[in-house]
Amino acid sequence: MEKRIETAWLLAFYGPLLTPRQRELLALYCDEDLSLAEIAAQEDISRQGVYDAVHRAQRQLADYEARLGLLARYRRITQGLERCRAMLDDVRASGEGEEALARVKRALDALIADEEGQNGV
Repeated sequence: MEKRIETAWLLAFYGPLLTPRQRELLALYCDEDLSLAEIAAQEDISRQGVYDAVHRAQRQLADYEARLGLLARYRRITQGLERCRAMLDDVRASGEGEEALARVKRALDALIADEEGQNGV
């Protein structure tokens, strides 16, 4: 299950670099959570053909991530922003500069939402 989730993340970032057929099969496998046999029956191809296509596409996605690192970058940025948000919550709890901190937190929340929205996540 964890591999499917990771593949879905990679597909969100690098999907346009795959062929339409690879994207379609990976979407069925990851997003629709269909088994290889279910995809084979639906697409009228062999289970082995689905297996080969899915694993070839997964290797390509992993290669793109190894070379470009966009998903790792996204995760680092998001984690950093979430840490900032938590620190602002701590300062807010202490009662220092309530209004200013609220504005900064809203800006960080918007930044995180924009980053997630732009990456189709």
